[in-house]
Amino acid sequence: MTWTEDVDDYIRLRRQLGARLHGPEHLLHQFATHLTNASITAITITDAIAWSSVLPAGVTTPPATRASNRMTAVRGFADYMHALDPIHQVPPRGIFSDPLHRTNPYIYCRAEITAVIQAATALKGGSRAQTYPVLFALLAATGMRVGEAIALDGSAVDLDAGVLLISRGKGDPRLVPLHPTVTAALEGYAPWRDDHHDTARARSGAFFSDRAGERLKYAAVLDNWIQASTASGLRTATQQPRMHDLRHTFAVNALLGWYREGVDVAAKMPVLSIYLGHSRPADTYWYISAVPELLAYAATRLESSTARQLGKS
Repeated sequence: MTWTEDVDDYIRLRRQLGARLHGPEHLLHQFATHLTNASITAITITDAIAWSSVLPAGVTTPPATRASNRMTAVRGFADYMHALDPIHQVPPRGIFSDPLHRTNPYIYCRAEITAVIQAATALKGGSRAQTYPVLFALLAATGMRVGEAIALDGSAVDLDAGVLLISRGKGDPRLVPLHPTVTAALEGYAPWRDDHHDTARARSGAFFSDRAGERLKYAAVLDNWIQASTASGLRTATQQPRMHDLRHTFAVNALLGWYREGVDVAAKMPVLSIYLGHSRPADTYWYISAVPELLAYAATRLESSTARQLGKS
């Protein structure tokens, strides 16, 4: 069977079930031609994203809408192929859809993260200069959600093993291994906190606490983030990157690293999803469509594959 024959069978089946599919039929034959030219034998999510994102010249439809339409057509076909052979991956919903409700991520460079952490060491009052540099560094190094970090109990932080247990996040409980430098920073903070904070910490059980020993509140963390990012020069009247963008930066850097190393990104994506605590795979794959450099890597991968096959023909 060829890809074109597979598309024809799929279209025939859908029409027998009452679907029209005039637009999707045209798109899927283009997709079949691409798969054939690139000698791709199995549909992958990353390849589907890259193909859906490459829009023909002169298209007047908004890019996000056009890409979403292409992905919708591919998803239906991939679902059909997956039923025939599980080797084919089915793109999750939501990668291109709902563009108005997703803010484009701000990706920090290393110098910017360092500057914010350094600025946090100069925060005045209480124990802020000792607590917030460690907290911000933890967010940058692990991609944790802010709420997950401030919800950490001391019992969930295993500094001997260098592992955190995230049990109060959005998804299922998960283990987050730490880089040795992060473990060292937490090891330095924990005894300082015990020496300088009220013994009420023992009752709250919080790993990160304020001077009174109480668990940090999100409003206070956000206020200190704004102060530190402003003092570092990163936050201005026209540029206001969010604390949550530290999480986006971690995810994007992980993906970029894999692309640059030639790693099979499709095989690694489930690992990143679990590490980040994403309950929907689309939340992880979204980064490829949202960050131009990642999309360029995905597209280049497809172009290289196609060029190699055309050279052999």
